[in-house]
Amino acid sequence: MDLSIKSAQNIKYMVDQITTKLRMVNTGAISPEHFSTSSYEDLKDIYDLVMRKQSFSPNEMQAIAEELGNLRK
Repeated sequence: MDLSIKSAQNIKYMVDQITTKLRMVNTGAISPEHFSTSSYEDLKDIYDLVMRKQSFSPNEMQAIAEELGNLRK
């Protein structure tokens, strides 16, 4: 998958991967439909960070969730 291309399919993939890796319970609050291609680069940065790390502190998870919330359209 080429994540350098801004597409709804790539947004869905990244959101799914982020919520799976962080084991987010309330995935309805962070749905791929909530993100637009205008915030694609920021979402990609969060995706890269989440995929790079093996574990997250509760504070890191809260910060990531807040950032995702800020990117919602």
